[in-house]
Amino acid sequence: MVKIAGSKKLKRQMAPLFWGITRKEKRFVVTVKPGTHGKNVSIPISVFLRDTLKIVTSLREAKSVIYSGKIKVDGVVRKSLHHGVGLMDVVELEGSNKTYRLVPQNGTLLKPIEIDDAEKTKKFVLVKAKTTVKNGKTQLGFHDGNTLLDDTQVSVGDTCVLQTPEIKILEIIKLEKGMNCLIIKGANAGKIGKIDEIKEGTFSIPKSIDITLDDRQIEIPARLVMPIGKDEPGIKIR
Repeated sequence: MVKIAGSKKLKRQMAPLFWGITRKEKRFVVTVKPGTHGKNVSIPISVFLRDTLKIVTSLREAKSVIYSGKIKVDGVVRKSLHHGVGLMDVVELEGSNKTYRLVPQNGTLLKPIEIDDAEKTKKFVLVKAKTTVKNGKTQLGFHDGNTLLDDTQVSVGDTCVLQTPEIKILEIIKLEKGMNCLIIKGANAGKIGKIDEIKEGTFSIPKSIDITLDDRQIEIPARLVMPIGKDEPGIKIR
């Protein structure tokens, strides 16, 4: 039979730095299979348990935990070692009474922060696509791979507060002047600034944003920011 979706392993030297794995201990590491997040912006759930949280000491222990259905991502049980967890995903560990959200922090793409149970059904998602489908309905595509048929007035670049696992929009946070936004990639990942100006792009120049960040103003591509509201964000992100 032919292989489906490529190799299940990756050379450790080629793994993203934010995985936090050792580079010379062994040659290969479990990789991310196609799914909700891209390979370069997510962590395999087995690596997350073993190397990030360090709640298991080996891949064998990770298999036991995952295959027994003790791991939920955004309220859904995941039983694949290769399932990728990414930006704003909520990981719940049955039996430990601990829940984590993955956020950008201190220039690192993904870091887990512990959250209360009251927040585990909510997450921020970026609107990445908006298309019209059959019967004139509007389909929204989010950064975490989820899609939703919804007639809510929302634009690409806005943030939605989703209720999981039902995938229901609770609130819309517009990408507009005066909003606070979270930088999700790059050297400033994890920092929060205020939008001063939005510069519409052209065919060859991407849309950009002027942001006041740490008493200085920077210009950054719009795809690297996530609006989180005018005041304190409604959910814990740092």
